[in-house]
Amino acid sequence: MLVSHVLQATPAWVIAHGDDALDELSRRRLDALTERRRQGEPMAYLVGEKEFWGLMFKVTPDVLIPRPDTETLVEAALRYLPAEQEAKVLDLGTGSGAVAIAIAHERPRARVLAVDVSAAALRLAEENAARLLQQNAARIAWRLSDWFATIPLPQQDSERFSVIVSNPPYIAATDAHLDEDGLRFEPRGALIGGASGWEMLQIIAQQAPAYLRPNGVLLMEHGYDQSEVAKALLRGAGFTQCETVNDLAGVPRVAVGIRGAQRFGNSRS
Repeated sequence: MLVSHVLQATPAWVIAHGDDALDELSRRRLDALTERRRQGEPMAYLVGEKEFWGLMFKVTPDVLIPRPDTETLVEAALRYLPAEQEAKVLDLGTGSGAVAIAIAHERPRARVLAVDVSAAALRLAEENAARLLQQNAARIAWRLSDWFATIPLPQQDSERFSVIVSNPPYIAATDAHLDEDGLRFEPRGALIGGASGWEMLQIIAQQAPAYLRPNGVLLMEHGYDQSEVAKALLRGAGFTQCETVNDLAGVPRVAVGIRGAQRFGNSRS
Protein backbone atom coordinates (compact mmCIF):
# COMPACT_ATOMS: atom_id res chain seq x y z
CA MET A 1 0.00 0.00 0.00
CA LEU A 2 2.78 2.42 0.87
CA VAL A 3 4.71 1.70 -2.32
CA SER A 4 1.53 2.17 -4.34
CA HIS A 5 0.96 5.48 -2.58
CA VAL A 6 4.51 6.72 -3.09
CA LEU A 7 4.58 5.78 -6.77
CA GLN A 8 0.93 6.67 -7.41
CA ALA A 9 0.57 3.26 -9.03
CA THR A 10 -1.95 0.48 -8.67
CA PRO A 11 -1.14 -2.53 -6.45
CA ALA A 12 -1.20 -4.71 -9.56
CA TRP A 13 1.46 -2.52 -11.18
CA VAL A 14 3.60 -2.68 -8.05
CA ILE A 15 3.40 -6.49 -7.99
CA ALA A 16 4.23 -6.72 -11.68
CA HIS A 17 7.29 -4.46 -11.20
CA GLY A 18 8.44 -5.92 -7.90
CA ASP A 19 12.06 -6.20 -9.05
CA ASP A 20 12.31 -2.59 -10.18
CA ALA A 21 14.56 -0.28 -8.18
CA LEU A 22 13.07 2.82 -6.59
CA ASP A 23 14.53 6.20 -7.43
CA GLU A 24 16.20 8.02 -4.54
CA LEU A 25 13.34 10.44 -3.83
CA SER A 26 10.74 7.65 -3.79
CA ARG A 27 12.93 5.55 -1.54
CA ARG A 28 13.33 8.36 0.98
CA ARG A 29 9.58 8.98 0.99
CA LEU A 30 8.90 5.28 1.45
CA ASP A 31 11.42 5.02 4.30
CA ALA A 32 9.79 7.95 6.08
CA LEU A 33 6.30 6.49 5.73
CA THR A 34 7.48 3.05 6.79
CA GLU A 35 9.00 4.45 9.96
CA ARG A 36 5.77 6.26 10.80
CA ARG A 37 3.90 3.00 10.29
CA ARG A 38 6.35 1.19 12.59
CA GLN A 39 5.45 3.75 15.26
CA GLY A 40 1.82 2.71 14.93
CA GLU A 41 0.40 5.57 12.87
CA PRO A 42 -2.70 4.35 11.02
CA MET A 43 -2.34 3.55 7.35
CA ALA A 44 -5.27 5.85 6.53
CA TYR A 45 -3.32 8.89 7.76
CA LEU A 46 -0.21 7.82 5.88
CA VAL A 47 -1.96 7.48 2.52
CA GLY A 48 -4.56 10.17 3.27
CA GLU A 49 -7.70 8.21 2.47
CA LYS A 50 -10.06 5.53 3.72
CA GLU A 51 -12.92 3.65 2.07
CA PHE A 52 -16.37 3.86 3.67
CA TRP A 53 -19.70 2.75 2.22
CA GLY A 54 -17.99 2.06 -1.09
CA LEU A 55 -16.73 5.65 -1.29
CA MET A 56 -13.15 6.82 -0.85
CA PHE A 57 -12.86 9.58 1.75
CA LYS A 58 -9.93 11.89 2.28
CA VAL A 59 -8.83 11.74 5.91
CA THR A 60 -6.36 13.70 8.01
CA PRO A 61 -5.42 13.63 11.71
CA ASP A 62 -8.12 16.28 12.20
CA VAL A 63 -10.81 13.59 11.93
CA LEU A 64 -11.57 10.11 13.17
CA ILE A 65 -10.83 7.42 10.60
CA PRO A 66 -14.14 6.04 9.22
CA ARG A 67 -14.67 2.46 10.36
CA PRO A 68 -16.70 -0.42 8.93
CA ASP A 69 -18.64 -0.61 12.21
CA THR A 70 -20.12 2.81 11.50
CA GLU A 71 -21.67 1.54 8.29
CA THR A 72 -24.19 -0.07 10.67
CA LEU A 73 -25.31 3.45 11.63
CA VAL A 74 -25.86 4.39 7.98
CA GLU A 75 -27.67 1.15 7.18
CA ALA A 76 -29.97 1.55 10.18
CA ALA A 77 -30.74 5.19 9.32
CA LEU A 78 -31.68 4.31 5.74
CA ARG A 79 -34.46 2.07 7.05
CA TYR A 80 -36.23 5.20 8.29
CA LEU A 81 -35.59 7.21 5.12
CA PRO A 82 -37.76 5.91 2.27
CA ALA A 83 -36.08 6.64 -1.04
CA GLU A 84 -39.20 8.20 -2.54
CA GLN A 85 -39.82 10.64 0.32
CA GLU A 86 -38.21 13.97 1.13
CA ALA A 87 -36.64 14.12 4.59
CA LYS A 88 -34.49 16.33 6.78
CA VAL A 89 -31.52 14.60 8.40
CA LEU A 90 -29.12 15.88 11.05
CA ASP A 91 -25.66 14.37 11.45
CA LEU A 92 -24.06 15.33 14.77
CA GLY A 93 -20.25 15.19 14.91
CA THR A 94 -19.78 14.62 11.20
CA GLY A 95 -15.96 14.42 11.19
CA SER A 96 -14.87 13.47 7.67
CA GLY A 97 -18.51 13.65 6.57
CA ALA A 98 -18.69 9.88 6.05
CA VAL A 99 -22.16 9.29 7.51
CA ALA A 100 -23.75 12.43 6.06
CA ILE A 101 -22.31 11.83 2.60
CA ALA A 102 -23.23 8.13 2.60
CA ILE A 103 -26.85 8.99 3.47
CA ALA A 104 -27.01 11.74 0.84
CA HIS A 105 -25.50 9.36 -1.69
CA GLU A 106 -28.21 6.76 -1.03
CA ARG A 107 -31.16 9.12 -0.55
CA PRO A 108 -31.18 11.81 -3.27
CA ARG A 109 -34.31 13.43 -1.80
CA ALA A 110 -32.86 13.86 1.68
CA ARG A 111 -31.55 17.19 2.90
CA VAL A 112 -28.75 16.82 5.42
CA LEU A 113 -27.38 19.22 8.00
CA ALA A 114 -23.96 18.07 9.20
CA VAL A 115 -22.35 19.70 12.23
CA ASP A 116 -19.03 19.44 14.00
CA VAL A 117 -17.21 21.40 16.68
CA SER A 118 -14.03 21.34 14.57
CA ALA A 119 -13.68 23.85 11.74
CA ALA A 120 -10.89 21.76 10.22
CA ALA A 121 -13.14 18.69 10.17
CA LEU A 122 -15.92 20.64 8.46
CA ARG A 123 -13.56 21.89 5.76
CA LEU A 124 -12.43 18.35 5.07
CA ALA A 125 -16.01 17.01 5.09
CA GLU A 126 -17.14 19.67 2.63
CA GLU A 127 -14.20 18.81 0.37
CA ASN A 128 -15.19 15.14 0.49
CA ALA A 129 -18.79 15.99 -0.36
CA ALA A 130 -17.79 18.13 -3.33
CA ARG A 131 -15.68 15.31 -4.75
CA LEU A 132 -17.98 12.37 -3.98
CA LEU A 133 -21.39 13.94 -4.56
CA GLN A 134 -20.36 16.54 -7.16
CA GLN A 135 -23.46 18.49 -8.24
CA ASN A 136 -25.48 16.94 -5.40
CA ALA A 137 -23.09 18.22 -2.72
CA ALA A 138 -25.41 21.19 -2.14
CA ARG A 139 -27.90 18.82 -0.48
CA ILE A 140 -25.63 18.86 2.58
CA ALA A 141 -25.34 22.01 4.67
CA TRP A 142 -22.44 22.38 7.10
CA ARG A 143 -22.49 24.10 10.47
CA LEU A 144 -19.91 24.70 13.18
CA SER A 145 -21.60 23.62 16.39
CA ASP A 146 -20.98 21.88 19.69
CA TRP A 147 -23.79 19.36 19.23
CA PHE A 148 -27.05 21.39 19.09
CA ALA A 149 -25.54 24.63 20.41
CA THR A 150 -25.84 26.76 17.25
CA ILE A 151 -28.79 24.96 15.64
CA PRO A 152 -31.92 27.12 15.97
CA LEU A 153 -34.73 25.48 17.93
CA PRO A 154 -37.54 24.58 15.52
CA GLN A 155 -40.80 26.46 15.99
CA GLN A 156 -42.94 24.08 13.92
CA ASP A 157 -42.80 20.47 12.76
CA SER A 158 -41.83 21.40 9.18
CA GLU A 159 -38.55 22.75 10.60
CA ARG A 160 -37.77 19.58 12.52
CA PHE A 161 -35.70 16.59 11.45
CA SER A 162 -37.05 13.20 10.47
CA VAL A 163 -33.83 11.46 11.47
CA ILE A 164 -30.89 12.43 13.67
CA VAL A 165 -27.74 10.32 13.48
CA SER A 166 -24.56 10.54 15.50
CA ASN A 167 -21.31 8.69 15.98
CA PRO A 168 -20.21 10.62 19.06
CA PRO A 169 -17.16 10.07 21.28
CA TYR A 170 -17.98 7.14 23.56
CA ILE A 171 -14.68 5.92 25.04
CA ALA A 172 -14.07 6.52 28.75
CA ALA A 173 -11.29 8.99 29.51
CA THR A 174 -9.36 6.35 31.49
CA ASP A 175 -9.66 3.58 28.91
CA ALA A 176 -6.21 2.06 28.35
CA HIS A 177 -6.95 1.44 24.67
CA LEU A 178 -6.58 5.17 24.00
CA ASP A 179 -2.80 4.80 24.26
CA GLU A 180 -2.57 1.66 22.15
CA ASP A 181 -2.19 1.03 18.45
CA GLY A 182 -3.59 3.66 16.10
CA LEU A 183 -6.01 5.28 18.55
CA ARG A 184 -3.26 7.44 20.06
CA PHE A 185 -2.90 9.20 16.70
CA GLU A 186 -6.59 10.04 16.32
CA PRO A 187 -8.15 13.25 17.70
CA ARG A 188 -8.95 12.81 21.39
CA GLY A 189 -12.04 14.97 21.10
CA ALA A 190 -13.55 12.49 18.64
CA LEU A 191 -12.86 9.53 20.93
CA ILE A 192 -13.37 10.45 24.59
CA GLY A 193 -16.98 10.66 25.71
CA GLY A 194 -16.28 11.81 29.25
CA ALA A 195 -15.31 10.06 32.48
CA SER A 196 -17.72 7.17 31.93
CA GLY A 197 -17.68 7.27 28.13
CA TRP A 198 -21.40 7.85 27.66
CA GLU A 199 -21.75 11.52 28.66
CA MET A 200 -22.02 12.64 25.03
CA LEU A 201 -24.68 10.01 24.38
CA GLN A 202 -26.64 11.49 27.28
CA ILE A 203 -26.37 15.07 25.99
CA ILE A 204 -27.59 14.05 22.54
CA ALA A 205 -30.46 11.92 23.86
CA GLN A 206 -31.68 14.71 26.15
CA GLN A 207 -31.60 17.48 23.56
CA ALA A 208 -32.67 15.60 20.43
CA PRO A 209 -36.45 15.43 21.07
CA ALA A 210 -36.86 19.18 20.62
CA TYR A 211 -35.38 18.89 17.13
CA LEU A 212 -37.24 15.79 15.92
CA ARG A 213 -40.62 15.55 14.28
CA PRO A 214 -43.26 13.41 16.01
CA ASN A 215 -42.24 9.81 15.32
CA GLY A 216 -38.81 11.05 14.27
CA VAL A 217 -35.85 8.76 14.90
CA LEU A 218 -32.60 9.19 16.82
CA LEU A 219 -29.77 6.76 16.07
CA MET A 220 -26.54 6.82 18.09
CA GLU A 221 -23.47 4.64 17.65
CA HIS A 222 -22.06 3.42 20.98
CA GLY A 223 -19.42 1.16 22.46
CA TYR A 224 -19.66 -2.63 22.54
CA ASP A 225 -20.69 -2.62 26.23
CA GLN A 226 -22.95 0.46 26.23
CA SER A 227 -26.11 -0.94 24.67
CA GLU A 228 -28.22 -1.02 27.84
CA VAL A 229 -26.98 2.38 28.98
CA ALA A 230 -27.74 3.93 25.60
CA LYS A 231 -31.28 2.52 25.55
CA ALA A 232 -31.86 3.70 29.13
CA LEU A 233 -30.76 7.20 28.13
CA LEU A 234 -33.21 7.15 25.22
CA ARG A 235 -36.09 5.96 27.39
CA GLY A 236 -35.22 8.58 30.01
CA ALA A 237 -35.49 11.29 27.35
CA GLY A 238 -38.97 10.12 26.33
CA PHE A 239 -38.10 7.94 23.36
CA THR A 240 -40.12 4.81 22.65
CA GLN A 241 -39.53 1.58 20.73
CA CYS A 242 -35.90 1.69 21.83
CA GLU A 243 -33.76 -1.04 20.33
CA THR A 244 -30.19 -2.02 19.54
CA VAL A 245 -28.79 -2.80 16.10
CA ASN A 246 -25.81 -5.15 15.94
CA ASP A 247 -22.91 -4.67 13.55
CA LEU A 248 -21.76 -7.37 11.12
CA ALA A 249 -19.72 -9.02 13.88
CA GLY A 250 -22.84 -9.36 16.02
CA VAL A 251 -21.68 -6.64 18.45
CA PRO A 252 -24.32 -4.17 19.75
CA ARG A 253 -23.43 -0.99 17.91
CA VAL A 254 -26.35 1.44 17.37
CA ALA A 255 -29.13 2.53 19.73
CA VAL A 256 -32.40 3.58 18.09
CA GLY A 257 -35.32 5.46 19.63
CA ILE A 258 -38.56 6.95 18.27
CA ARG A 259 -39.75 10.35 19.43
CA GLY A 260 -43.32 10.21 20.66
CA ALA A 261 -46.07 12.42 19.31
CA GLN A 262 -46.10 14.67 22.39
CA ARG A 263 -44.92 18.25 22.08
CA PHE A 264 -41.58 19.29 23.53
CA GLY A 265 -40.78 22.73 24.84
CA ASN A 266 -38.15 25.04 23.43
CA SER A 267 -35.90 24.98 26.48
CA ARG A 268 -32.70 22.97 26.25
CA SER A 269 -32.41 19.93 28.52
